Amino acid sequence: MRLPSLVRRVSGTSPFAGIALVILASWSLSTLDTSGKWIMAAGLPLAFLCWVRFTVHLALVAALIPSSALRAALRPRRPYAQLLRGTVMLVATFSFFTALQYMPQAEATSINFLAPLIVLASAPWILREPARLSRWAAALTGFAGILIIIRPGSGLDPVGVSFGLLTALLFSIQYVCTRLVAIDSPMTTLIWSGGVGAICLTAALPFIVPAAWPVLRGFGPLEWLVMASTGLWGALGHVLQIQAYRLAPASLLAPFLYLQIVAASILGWLVWGDFPDALTWLGIAVICGSGIAIGAIEWRRSPMPAPGAAIPEARSGPS
Repeated sequence: MRLPSLVRRVSGTSPFAGIALVILASWSLSTLDTSGKWIMAAGLPLAFLCWVRFTVHLALVAALIPSSALRAALRPRRPYAQLLRGTVMLVATFSFFTALQYMPQAEATSINFLAPLIVLASAPWILREPARLSRWAAALTGFAGILIIIRPGSGLDPVGVSFGLLTALLFSIQYVCTRLVAIDSPMTTLIWSGGVGAICLTAALPFIVPAAWPVLRGFGPLEWLVMASTGLWGALGHVLQIQAYRLAPASLLAPFLYLQIVAASILGWLVWGDFPDALTWLGIAVICGSGIAIGAIEWRRSPMPAPGAAIPEARSGPS
């Protein structure tokens, strides 16, 4: 089924369906993170993994969009903003997968939820929005939650923590770029999300393949399947998010985004036996609480948008 026809079929107001889709999207994107972490542990170089992730994403999205809509999607109204967003997304993907190599998935995912709080705190300077004490308080509270997670004695690798914090900063820049490209259709942003990374990494393949080839030769069917699935889970997660925000307003869906931490924790426990301890869960609760609280405050300050009016950035892990 072509993607635009699917969008038309499910468009409308259906809050429960929107919530269900955003939860499915969080599981899809967490499965992407799990698959990437697992295949890197099998020896696959990070650069080749990212090439597969972006190339499969691009191929799947291009196959779902009719040729007429695809031509329109390739012509954004703000091409430089799309290019900047795609580049930041590529760097953030490298940074996050690097963090996953050094720390458990749940903790890495939790740190990324600092990104929207960074955007809110810096909005007066970056987005020219009014300075609000509630936003700064939420950002400081969220950062306190991060400090609880990465506290001395937590056992987290400093390299992983550093890349986790760098990823949160990169995702905050990506969120700002998403606002700049909001005048384009979600399909345009979806195709450019995979296109920039796929093109850049394809150009670098002569340098990437020699390191990956010995590992690829030793892969069995399972490793090939998991490697290819990274692009599938990423594309599916984006499509599910688009459908969710067409069915329900962002203010309603925002609290359910934090269930991605739960998904990451369960998958990390099932695959590696990693499960956050009590203090880490306290830090996670502080982050989630600050994000949900400021979301409720912001919702009260502004009229509720119609479902599908905008597709916000709703991703904590590599998009």
